[in-house]
Amino acid sequence: MNNTTTAVSTPAFMLARWNYFADRFSGWVGDSALALGARIALGAIFFMSGRTKVEGFLTITDGTYALFRDEYKVPLLPPELAAHLAAYAEHLLPVMLVLGLFTRLSALGVLGMTAVIQLFVYPDAWPTHLSWITLALYVASRGAGRVSLDRALGIR
Repeated sequence: MNNTTTAVSTPAFMLARWNYFADRFSGWVGDSALALGARIALGAIFFMSGRTKVEGFLTITDGTYALFRDEYKVPLLPPELAAHLAAYAEHLLPVMLVLGLFTRLSALGVLGMTAVIQLFVYPDAWPTHLSWITLALYVASRGAGRVSLDRALGIR
């Protein structure tokens, strides 16, 4: 009978230990840290993309116009307008995300851009876009967290 008790209690003991460590780890990495990490990661991705479209501060390059005209072909918008909108959004939204200013709105803007890229530009890149969407949805649904201008200004 002692062997049966040991066999039953060992998995229960292991489960209890695992749950204990899982609870401790959850306490180490809180929502604010996750939100900050998601904001920085998403901001970096889109800011770096925006920098490839311009030279200097915000001068759209000829190569960017060519990309929007020949490769991206975003529907309903002239390529020149789409190039400007994308370049400006890829600079403004990441800065707002990193600062945590109007964070939910910024995350929704990035989410919209990602949807356009997925649907009309690179439909086969869904694994990458899924990671961007997940980060953007986390930030849009949970907010900026404690380390943000939103928090300082009382913006949810």
